[in-house]
Amino acid sequence: MLKAVLLDISGVLHEDGRALPGAVEAVARLQARDLALRFVTNTSRKTSERVHAELRELGFAVAAEQVFTAPAAIRAHLLAHGLRPYLLIHPDLEPEFAGLDTSEPDAVVLGDAAERLDYRHLDAAFGLLRRGAPLLTVGTNRYFRQGGELHLDAGPFVRALEYAADIEATVLGKPAAGFFRAALEDAGVEPHEGLMVGDDVECDVAAALELGLEACLVRSGKYRDGDETQAPGAACEADLAALVACRFPE
Repeated sequence: MLKAVLLDISGVLHEDGRALPGAVEAVARLQARDLALRFVTNTSRKTSERVHAELRELGFAVAAEQVFTAPAAIRAHLLAHGLRPYLLIHPDLEPEFAGLDTSEPDAVVLGDAAERLDYRHLDAAFGLLRRGAPLLTVGTNRYFRQGGELHLDAGPFVRALEYAADIEATVLGKPAAGFFRAALEDAGVEPHEGLMVGDDVECDVAAALELGLEACLVRSGKYRDGDETQAPGAACEADLAALVACRFPE
């Protein structure tokens, strides 16, 4: 029996600062049912607080505790392990890590840092990794969609540092099983009682299926023709509104 729905945010709920057609109403219908909703995202250009505020501004009835972001998971990991990070992150994300000790860093945190992903910063990260620092990352997403175009995400830079330093990154967002489990545990459900809805066939859908969740790939956001063939066990709908209308008819 389905008890929880995990919703990716960008590409499922909104795109370029605008709610996708029918998404606000679809979320409201899900909230009205006996389902636990969690909103999960790897975005690393916004703080958790900003993600929540933007959803509210767009009309989504979302509580702050329902939002799970990969940067927040990384902050919790740093605190739990007493690590001092070298933050290779977007300037807009810096408030998420405010108050942490960053002197003499012994860990590298890599997100979608945009223009900061240059040789100087990557080489500094490489030096720390070669001296034994762990590489912590939001995810391995290859690209994201913005302004109608696909743009490089953090994943390619994660792979470059892994290759150069001959190490393996610790992924604390999607597609890491621990990230999904944290959201499910917070909702008080088992994987087989959850449904993941996303536009990224690798990091959202295939990863959820592997953990034992149901999954649905929506043909919005970064979806590209034929993506559904990579996750044959998943449902595929035009968008969130279509999924809710099909799965939860009034």
